[in-house]
This record gives sequence, C-alpha cells and structure tokens, in this order.
Amino acid sequence: MNPSLRIDRWLWFARFFKSRSLATKICAEHRVRVNGAVINKSNHPVKADDVLTFPQGREIRIVKVLELGSRRGPAAEAQTLFEDLSTRPEPKGEDELQRLNQALRDHGAGRPTKADRREIMRFVGKE
Repeated sequence: MNPSLRIDRWLWFARFFKSRSLATKICAEHRVRVNGAVINKSNHPVKADDVLTFPQGREIRIVKVLELGSRRGPAAEAQTLFEDLSTRPEPKGEDELQRLNQALRDHGAGRPTKADRREIMRFVGKE
C-alpha cells in the first residue's frame, strides 16, 4: 500500500502556508486540485508523484509531490518535498512593470511618516 498524508498537513510541511489552518481553509474553499480533480476536504490523501494546483498570493502554484515528509522542518528540508512546475510569467507591459517597481522605491520616497507630517504642518503654519 502506498503511504499517504493529509493534503493540509503536506502543504504545511512543505511551507506553502504559515499555518495548518490556512491550508485547511484553502482546501475547504475548493481551491486545490490534485491531479486535475478539485478537492473539497482537507483530509484528502496525497501521495508521491501527485500534482497539486493551488493559489498562493497572486500566483497559481503547480507542484509535484516528491516526498511526504514527517515534520515541518527548515526551508531547505521543505524544498526537497516537491518539484515546482509553475512558470513565472514575464512582465507584459508598462502597467505590470510599474506595479512591480512600486515595491522598489527609495527610502523616504513613499508616504510621509508622522514626523514628516508634523514638519510639513509647521512649515505651512498650521500647528
């Protein structure tokens, strides 16, 4: 008999989700596929060589299960549990490039801090 593991535990072991309850929630919302079939319960068994598809942030992750694992170990250990089959799309246009560059702004170039706002108010004369 092939060994298997609950899908929520495996997703947590492989460090795709910070907590097991988040992995359970994604499964309960019918957002995980195992070998192309939508699952609806977090106790669905997952085995080696299964292909999982699930959303993570703004990306759709496609991973192949290599090992089941026995604990939630360090990240280096977690990376041995799966093979990433998802492709990272190239930025398509200026809008997407601009969105990516928004996170890469210079220090102090964003929203003013509380101290900055007080200084602006003093400068304008509205203390």
